[in-house]
Amino acid sequence: MIPKLIQQWHTVVETKNVDLLDDILADDAKLYSPVVHTVQEGKQITKMYLMGAAMTLGNDSFKYVREVYDDGFALLEFETELNGIFVNGIDMISWNSENKITDFKVMIRPLKAVNAVHQVMKEALMKMNKS
Repeated sequence: MIPKLIQQWHTVVETKNVDLLDDILADDAKLYSPVVHTVQEGKQITKMYLMGAAMTLGNDSFKYVREVYDDGFALLEFETELNGIFVNGIDMISWNSENKITDFKVMIRPLKAVNAVHQVMKEALMKMNKS
């Protein structure tokens, strides 16, 4: 059975309605990026990075191919294509008793994909910061 929080996350991914993140992110949420060495702490910056990911990785080829659930934790493996480069990754999501995401860790492979994601995420985040 898919946990409620993960169902809500899938709705965000499918609809690309990033405003729904306000309902599922804890105020003290942390994001662990595959390309930034420091942890991004807080709801707003976590939302900003997830919005950037939605703009870049969340294209028509994006799909989750495997999901594993535990109590308050999920591992979601995804695949997508970015500028002709195959991207394989994992979203590791932890949540609290209030069904709010507390930790969101993204891991990506292969190296060519990491480099491509780094470039397009950088561009997306710069655009968001100018707005």
